Order: sequence, then C-alpha cells, then structure tokens
Amino acid sequence: MQVLITGAAGFVGQLVAERLLSERSYTVLLIDIVDPPIPKGAKYPENAKTAKVDLCEAAESVVKDSLDAAFVFHGIMSAGSEANFDLGMKVNIDATRSLLEAFRAKKPGIRVIYSSSQAVYGLPLPEVIDESVVPTPQTSYGAEKLICETLVNEYSRRDFIDGIILRFPTISVRPGKPTAAASSFLSGMIREPLDGIESVVPLEDRSFTSWLCSPRTLVTNLMHALTIPTAKLEPHFRVINSPGIGVTIQEMMDALAKVGGDKALSLVKERRDAEMEKILRTWPTKVNNKKAYDLGFQADNSFEQAVIDYKQDLG
Repeated sequence: MQVLITGAAGFVGQLVAERLLSERSYTVLLIDIVDPPIPKGAKYPENAKTAKVDLCEAAESVVKDSLDAAFVFHGIMSAGSEANFDLGMKVNIDATRSLLEAFRAKKPGIRVIYSSSQAVYGLPLPEVIDESVVPTPQTSYGAEKLICETLVNEYSRRDFIDGIILRFPTISVRPGKPTAAASSFLSGMIREPLDGIESVVPLEDRSFTSWLCSPRTLVTNLMHALTIPTAKLEPHFRVINSPGIGVTIQEMMDALAKVGGDKALSLVKERRDAEMEKILRTWPTKVNNKKAYDLGFQADNSFEQAVIDYKQDLG
C-alpha cells in the first residue's frame, strides 16, 4: 500500500510514518512545508520518500495514480491560528482544499484520513458530547477545522474521495518542545518535569478536565482508519470522535508523582493565563465514543500508563 502523509515533519506525522515503515508492505511519501525526516526508528527506511512541498502551489505534484491512501496532518495549531488569522486560513483551509482538488482530479475515491479536533466544539456544550452535537467553534483553529470537515464530507458524498474525519482528543504525552497549541501544557506539565525543567499550568483549577489520548493509542486508531469499511458511515457525514479519557489536572499531577516522584511534581507551577484559559474552557471534557467503539477504535486504559509509556518509549 502506498500512503501519503502531509505535515509529515510534525509529531503525529512522524509517529504514523514510523509505524507504517515498520512493515514491508507500505511505501510512504512524507511531505511538509519543510524537509521532513524519515523517522529514525523506521525498520524499512528504503520504503520512504520525502519532499518539501507547498500544497497551495503544488498539491498535484504529490498525488500519483499509484497512491492508495493519505493522512492529512498539516496545520497551524490553535494559539498559532488565533495569533495569525491569514496564515491559519492559508495552511488549514487553502492547502487542504488544494489537496482535495488534486485527489479529485488524479486519484478519485482515495482513502483520506483527515485529522480534525475537539476544537470544533464551543459553548454552550452539553455535559456529554457525541457526533450529533452541533459544532460552534470559538477559535479560528476550530472554525478552520470545521470548514475542512465540511469539505471532506462533501468530497466523500460526491465520491471524489473516501474520507474519514477523526476529531482528535488532546494528545499527551508528546515529546519534544512546547508548541503554539493552547493544549501544549498538557504534555509540558509531564514532559518538562521528567526532564528536570519547570513547567507552567495556565490555570489555577486542579479539577479542570481535559479529554486526552496517548500517542500510542492515537497511532493505533489512525492505522485502524486505513482499512475500516466506510459503508458503515453516512456518505455525507464521515466524522468520528476519536476515543479519549477524561483526566483532571490533579489526576495528571498524581500520575506525574507516581512515575517521576515528588521532585518532578515540585517543578509544576500554576499561574493563570486568562486568554489561554478562555480557549481551554470552550473544549469538551466528556465525550460519548460509542460510534468509534462500534467501528473498532479504542481508548487508553489510564493516563498513568500514558506517562509510563512516554518515559519508557518516547522520552
């Protein structure tokens, strides 16, 4: 199977590429606005090709007749989109539309897994959400994701692509450096203290709950999305809330203390950032994932296990 990954230099793109390249049966084209690396842990690096591509200008150059599937991960994250409206619109919407048009012209019917976000939701929210809740985004990022969801749904209805939209929970624990995402601290408050570095939580409410998923489980679900029969989905509505678990700030701190000890916990500081908190409180905290479970997707067993996995495998 030949698979395209956009945004391949990013965290999720690299994880999925490494998983694909652990099997001889996959060949992978990694593209990004910068030169994406081939993951160091790839078992079959010879099955990968990379390219630096601006999708707004040259999307058709990466869509070949031999292509079987595409993971669409490129994007400007939440805080970044809010800070630079024009850049968010270009990268998150214009580049995606160009890519969809290239699929339509050169590879109609291709399986496309589009990465969306719980940021499409906004207030007021019911206590528990599912796919039937009407999205009312309160950020530029959420609005851009919702626009692209509509495009993927429409291109799927018209059989231009065979799309699946996965609304990601917040991914934690991510390795690497902090990002422009509003949710970045949800990895940073574990990652940095385990590395002996102070981390700041931008609110002073330990009961604040986030809907989280570990990198390992996310990749498992993305691989599952490659092969599930879309006949089980409505032709015009391909949205699935990817499974997560609700975890409070206190529970995250408890997991950090168990895995990293009191010294690591002492490096977590709480300082309220009103603008950041405003964004965070528009996101759902409890999701009914029955649709995803019925389709064979899975959730983490515990956040503590996600911290253990990070320390052992990703840290």
